[in-house]
Amino acid sequence: MANYTLPLGSKMLSKQFTYGVATASFQIEGGVEHRLPCIWDTFCATEGKIADQSNGDVACDHFHKWSEDIDLIDSLGVDAYRLSLSWPRLIKEDGSLNEDGATFYINILDKLIAKGIKPFVTLYHWDLPQHIEDNGGWLNRDTAYKFAEYTDIVTKAFGDRVHSYATLNEPFCSSYLGYEVGIHAPGKVGKEYGRKSAHHLLLAHGLAMQVLKKNVPSAKNGIVLNFTPCYSATDDAADIAATQFADDYFNQWYIKPIFDKEYPAIINHLPKEHQPDIHDGDMEIIAQTVDFLGVNFYTRAIYKADEQEVFEQLEPPEPRTDIGWEIYPQAFTNLLTDLHSKYSLPPVYITENGAAMADQLENAQVNDLDRVDYYQAHLNAVNDAIEAGVNIQGYFAWSLMDNFEWAEGYLKRFGIVYVDYVSQTRTIKQSGLLYRDLINSRT
Repeated sequence: MANYTLPLGSKMLSKQFTYGVATASFQIEGGVEHRLPCIWDTFCATEGKIADQSNGDVACDHFHKWSEDIDLIDSLGVDAYRLSLSWPRLIKEDGSLNEDGATFYINILDKLIAKGIKPFVTLYHWDLPQHIEDNGGWLNRDTAYKFAEYTDIVTKAFGDRVHSYATLNEPFCSSYLGYEVGIHAPGKVGKEYGRKSAHHLLLAHGLAMQVLKKNVPSAKNGIVLNFTPCYSATDDAADIAATQFADDYFNQWYIKPIFDKEYPAIINHLPKEHQPDIHDGDMEIIAQTVDFLGVNFYTRAIYKADEQEVFEQLEPPEPRTDIGWEIYPQAFTNLLTDLHSKYSLPPVYITENGAAMADQLENAQVNDLDRVDYYQAHLNAVNDAIEAGVNIQGYFAWSLMDNFEWAEGYLKRFGIVYVDYVSQTRTIKQSGLLYRDLINSRT
């Protein structure tokens, strides 16, 4: 079988381009008895929230298998590993450091460094301590300040071990999915919650950036945002306007405050009770200079006008991944070039990109050729954006291994490594082997 190929002369074939794999704490760690409860534990225990009624108590048992998992990562030849920290594993309810939790992560960081793998650490990937949610969670402005305190404690404990810190992963998911439509933890539903929680998340980002600049100025510090580019169903002016509104609501809302110090103009068209509570100085805090922007991309969305709701999202066309998302790599290039033209961007890292496919383990192999095709097309899409002038410094495959896929439980597999959840055996898929070969082929 052919390897992934990129055009000769591509910057992505240089050793200076960073290749990595990514995971998230709640999705792989397990070890639930060694940390405080988080909002996802509560959500999983709520009837009807998780498709297969599963939870993250064991997940991929990375809490116990972390050392061999790093050996596995090393075998793929990657330059970097993007992991997230479990806030409830690291901080006790009284706000002090949990030394056992810190030791767990320090051991991981030290082994990565010994292997020559750069640690890219995300401070928050959705697993908010439940006791903080009980006090209002991201609807409570105080949570932003608690996040800054957590950042301060953790960065002091880790010293100079971390190559890069991201404050938040996908604040859109935390706020919109968690507090507006309720399909993610904590499962709140109400348009009056979505923008308010988003503002507090972005405030938390800005406050944490101030801490990172002070405590770890030599690290690359930034944020990871997800984007689902919005396409109009027709050339009709009403559909185009509705699509622009959707883009501002779902995409630009999270990036524009960081680079332009303001929310999209649609804020003025939202009912007063749906608008965030913005205090004097908030936008200056949010708009801290970042060393990098992490971009997560999976698919696009198609919209038309709707009289009641402004916009309506249409059913995605074929081809689709196993989770039902359209495969449309051109949207990836378009997104990156559009962001480049709209904002004065720092270096960009593709911090997540990948596909859920209906993998079959046969004869200790997974021939996931559909995922191979997905990666080939999307790596080329990134290359096209680089050729168009976007400063992209790295690419992280999502995900290192199959894991707990949030509301889908264990039904959807995104990994380039197959996980048998009964035996916890790991098997590198064809996509993972070819990713390794691409990384090793660089000059």
